[in-house]
Amino acid sequence: MFRILVADSLPEDILARYNRAEGIEVANKSGISKEDLIQELPQYNGLVVRSRTKVTAEVLAAGTNLKIIGRAGAGVDNIDTAEATRRGIIVMNTPGGNTVAATEHTVALMLAMLRNIPQAHASMRESKWDRKKYLGHELYEKTIGIVGLGKIGREVAKRLAAFGSKLIG
Repeated sequence: MFRILVADSLPEDILARYNRAEGIEVANKSGISKEDLIQELPQYNGLVVRSRTKVTAEVLAAGTNLKIIGRAGAGVDNIDTAEATRRGIIVMNTPGGNTVAATEHTVALMLAMLRNIPQAHASMRESKWDRKKYLGHELYEKTIGIVGLGKIGREVAKRLAAFGSKLIG
């Protein structure tokens, strides 16, 4: 039986998938303290974390049966990957897992800023409305510079191009 400790919160549907898998026993210990993690980790073959849990050299030393660490997220800066590699522990992550969400959030914030949505909303809540004050601007034919053309930057560029924006980056 392969035993997995889930140290950070995961959506219920993901936990349900783990629990349905044959040959796997899952312990959901979301929010476990560092001290308890160090004490319990020797019982497990796998560890699943998000960004809250810091998988340090000290934690890895306690994982005497640890074979794999799954990071439910893109970055692994909370995991001592060099130490994990030295110990023969595989570290996996989900690169691009948040690309669409981050991209859409970026474009949504741009639209909110251009169209004065927060200000208009506040004005409406105060029972005031000055339509001319909140007209805002369009993305169409605006020149927009994108700093960083990684996965998210490229996806933002695609969406802005669909608005007819001119892109620099």
